[in-house]
Amino acid sequence: MESVHQFLDYLNFEKRSSAHTVAAYQLDLQQFSDFLSDNFQVADLLAAEPVMIRTWMLSLMESGISARSIDRKISALRAFFRYHLKMRHVAINPMEAVTAPKISKRLPQFVDETDMSHLFDRELFEDSFEGWRDRLVIELFYVTGMRLSELIGLKRMDIDLYNCTVKVLGKRNKERVIPFSNRVKDIITKYLQLFDEKFPAAPKNYYIFVTDKLNKIYPKSVYRIVRKYLDMVTTIDKRSPHVLRHTFATHMLNHGADLNAIKEILGHTSLAATQVYTHNSIEKLKNIYNQAHPRA
Repeated sequence: MESVHQFLDYLNFEKRSSAHTVAAYQLDLQQFSDFLSDNFQVADLLAAEPVMIRTWMLSLMESGISARSIDRKISALRAFFRYHLKMRHVAINPMEAVTAPKISKRLPQFVDETDMSHLFDRELFEDSFEGWRDRLVIELFYVTGMRLSELIGLKRMDIDLYNCTVKVLGKRNKERVIPFSNRVKDIITKYLQLFDEKFPAAPKNYYIFVTDKLNKIYPKSVYRIVRKYLDMVTTIDKRSPHVLRHTFATHMLNHGADLNAIKEILGHTSLAATQVYTHNSIEKLKNIYNQAHPRA
């Protein structure tokens, strides 16, 4: 499908989208292409009409696919046709006549401040290389709000202990610098000391988080570390690196941080992506009001 290859090249080389986004869009477009071929004998996605797209949406709903997943697939089609309309490969965008199913808004889950305090105040981390590594993983997620991919990609030269900052490479290869506290500086210093003792032959500017064989740490390993310690202090449904990112943003906002500052630290491209955390704060205020006001 030449039209799909052109679109994917656009995502890769012009939009510089993440590999995850490109792979997801490619899968969604392939699924829609198969549906068109099987049900309408249409071989080219550019020939799709609104009724065909709506029929696909209906078949996805009937097969039990969630509204959120369908919305993502529709987003792939929107981006696809928007690109080809811009390139004048189509005269009309069929997506203009298609409405995606409504999604119930889910607030980001986060760990309570008291639970996070318990996590760091109690002696849950062993006094070993692995124990200090695990603590630093949790600390960096919570005090910087960085993404999983950003943490895994951290190298020695990305840490500035003098200025207490860390440089991360975010989505679309955008760099940003995030501050951290002197307390975290002490943890990093201790961990790097243990790292050098365990791996004296490691390259000078190597990955900070590694396996026992000195390979860059795997995402599954980081998930396992986060789950292990969050299991000890919280009962929320999700216990993942991204939940710690949500926790960072929510706690910052609850303590009066400027929304634009949080946006810059998180690496969001628009304020709309950051504003979701204000809903958590509003929900917290509602709960306090309902519990405290005699006429609530």
